Amino acid sequence: MKVLVLNCGSSSIKYQLFDSKSKIALAKGLVERIGMSGAVLTHHRYDGEKVSLVAEILDHTMGIEYVLAILLSKNHGVIEDKSEIGAVGHRVVHGGEDFSGSVLITSEVVKVLEDNVGLAPLHNPPNIKGIQAVTRIMPDIPQVGVFDTAFHSHMPPKAYLYGIPYELYKRHHIRRYGFHGTSHRFVSEQAAQMLGKPISELKLITAHLGNGCSMAAVDGGVSIDTTMGFTPLEGLLMGTRSGDMDPSVILYIMGKEGLILSEANTLLNKHSGLIGISGESSDMREVISSMHDGVKRAKYAFEIFCYRVRKYIGAYAAALGGVDAVVFTGGIGENSADVRRESLKDLSFLGLELDPERNAKGDNIISTDSSRVKIFRIPTNEELVIALDTEEIVREMKK
Repeated sequence: MKVLVLNCGSSSIKYQLFDSKSKIALAKGLVERIGMSGAVLTHHRYDGEKVSLVAEILDHTMGIEYVLAILLSKNHGVIEDKSEIGAVGHRVVHGGEDFSGSVLITSEVVKVLEDNVGLAPLHNPPNIKGIQAVTRIMPDIPQVGVFDTAFHSHMPPKAYLYGIPYELYKRHHIRRYGFHGTSHRFVSEQAAQMLGKPISELKLITAHLGNGCSMAAVDGGVSIDTTMGFTPLEGLLMGTRSGDMDPSVILYIMGKEGLILSEANTLLNKHSGLIGISGESSDMREVISSMHDGVKRAKYAFEIFCYRVRKYIGAYAAALGGVDAVVFTGGIGENSADVRRESLKDLSFLGLELDPERNAKGDNIISTDSSRVKIFRIPTNEELVIALDTEEIVREMKK
């Protein structure tokens, strides 16, 4: 089955067309600046061909029409007819407490997503727009929603409840939800294959480190804790997000600086993290470069970032009651040997021994042969997970 995977943002659409049997992406691309002048569609075919088109793309419906047109294009496409697409899988950020797994999208599901907009006001609305656009363009094609939060939905109350009045949880659904679930799930399953053991027998710590960062404690294939919380702001230091902090700090800043709620939200989400501390960049590569040039604030940013990863490795080893493997993934986790090395410093007491040469080369196994706990570097593939979930649900529907 060919599955079109969509990840719709407020002004963008990321897409990949998978052959689920071979697990190969036949094409992928990005539509940017939707609703703005000079929108751009960048399309990559499996054979390496790349093409960019500039057009006036007014909304998500038009954007998806452009995506279908280039997939069908005689010169740049990979299919001959729209009917070759058997299903569409959507990345949906927030499923609230309603969805513990991927689901076939119905009008009732869309209604629940709309009800959960308050939990993800920046992400769920464009996700819904993508679903509605596909419904208009291809009304008969089955669609599946795959949720960032679903993998973490089995956390115990001791992990997901906050120390606030319980009535606020019941009234407003304030709890830890966690995100990047599709990535944590994928690399956990890959780690189990590399270890040659059933995932049900393993205790894993997964670190998805990119511009947004989160870690998860995975026990027997189930996420029992994760660093992101009610929103993606909690946990690790990130590119532009503060991560963990005393809640009183923001109240104090709001009072001193005269910030309104929206300004405080922007401060924590857009101007904090690596860029806030370093004053240089939200890109870890640039932070490391500045650190090597002797910029003290860049060194602070790098060390704080890695220290928090190291601290959570220790915390999650305790939460799991031991650990079989630690997995690094995401743009930083996969590509920065410096971050991996610093994050694992002084953890030999947990049985973690990093092999410097393997780490520098970016091998998939970066621990020493004698390391009691394995250390993996595993490229994530969230889109493939979405494609395979979509195929499975659609096949079940058709039985």
